[in-house]
Amino acid sequence: MDNFYYMLIIALGLLAVLDLVVGVSNDAVNFLNSAIGSKAVSMRTILIVASIGIFLGAATSSGMMEVARKGIFVPGEFYFNEIMIIFMAVMLTDIILLDLFNTLGLPTSTTVSIVFELLGAAVIMALIKISATDSETAANILNYINTEKATEIIFGILASVVVAFTAGMLVQYITRLLLTFNFEKKPKIYASVFGGLSLISITYFIVLKSFKDTSFDVFGDAFEHNKMMIFGGGFIIWTLISFLLIRFFKVNIYKVIIIFGTFSLAMAFAGNDLVNFIGVPIAAYNSYEIWVGSGIDATQFSMEALGKKVPTPTLLLFLAGIVMVLTLWFSKKARSVAATEVNLARQDHGSERFEPNMLARGIVRFFVMMAKLSDKIMPKPITNWIESKFEKPVVDLPKNKTYEMPAFDMVRASTNLMVAGVLIAFATSLKLPLSTTYVTFMVAMGTSLSDRAWGRDSAVFRVAGVLSVI
Repeated sequence: MDNFYYMLIIALGLLAVLDLVVGVSNDAVNFLNSAIGSKAVSMRTILIVASIGIFLGAATSSGMMEVARKGIFVPGEFYFNEIMIIFMAVMLTDIILLDLFNTLGLPTSTTVSIVFELLGAAVIMALIKISATDSETAANILNYINTEKATEIIFGILASVVVAFTAGMLVQYITRLLLTFNFEKKPKIYASVFGGLSLISITYFIVLKSFKDTSFDVFGDAFEHNKMMIFGGGFIIWTLISFLLIRFFKVNIYKVIIIFGTFSLAMAFAGNDLVNFIGVPIAAYNSYEIWVGSGIDATQFSMEALGKKVPTPTLLLFLAGIVMVLTLWFSKKARSVAATEVNLARQDHGSERFEPNMLARGIVRFFVMMAKLSDKIMPKPITNWIESKFEKPVVDLPKNKTYEMPAFDMVRASTNLMVAGVLIAFATSLKLPLSTTYVTFMVAMGTSLSDRAWGRDSAVFRVAGVLSVI
């Protein structure tokens, strides 16, 4: 029987590699779409920057691995043989599900996937155990599931969708009023202040999200107790650096923000979402080691010890990082998923992938009514001033050449990265659960709405696309 479970561990290890491939193919859109959509730098540069972020992020992910071991179900209520069945079911489901989404070119939340797969497999196994005994009823299923944590995660994810969309919409609206679409002609101080705010937000995000509560946490409580002072001082320093780069080195600060932001998001996704791909196989391996050392039969050995924190071997993290980087460079499905999100956020009109539905039409109708009401209430001079800020510059291009214009400008790309970073870092500091995928996606949708990328003709198609993804 030992050989059977040993073979299961090998199979789960192979499935972990496959899950990394399909998972990164889908998750890549979250840290690539701003750079790809704005065409701030070449695709090669984007991939190099993201690869460095992924590799560093993978090395800092150990602290998140206990989610797969005890975050959703109570391991002490299951025997070793039952735990192994749960883990195998979860891995097979995750690979099939994520690959299906990749094939359809749809971004999805790998966090939502793994949470509900663990929940579903644990519930079914608990029902099987309950049905085999006369001493328990279906009401006892709450003893097997970590209901408090599962409920917290579900509500956190739903709330993050609304908050991210609203925050992205408001911040981009204010940013556009200040910088307009002619941002390159604005005084240098505008870009310097925007650069300072964006770069300190991204730096704060890197420190708090990528290193906090991981195996490389070197900040302890010092960062937590001096957040406002550090943030304020960092803002001043980054603003001065931005001004010097713009004034004396003629650097495009928006490109710096996009490169830095892409690196930080890639690092954070690898560091915190790696558990979604290899957390279950590592938990299975930990279970196997505990069981083998016990000498007890697999059908009688309680997995209570799985609830304890176990460090993840650093070598496994580095190997996972290598697989993720290779996937990023060679996965065609990753490009397909990225194209879906970029097209939903693009500024210009064109062929739309998604068909409108009744709910999408209702939402668009509501926002049109609100816009008309706002026009009636707001004084005409203010309305005219706002309209002037959203006037798009006319670009004269030679007719003898073909140009592929960016889906949106670098201001919006920078806002996407800044707002997503701040929201994720803020939720992390409060220990609130959220889907980083849904946060970055909904921020991008919110900023595109503020930029009036969703016109009367395209809005219903874009809203239908957003609803399809969610």
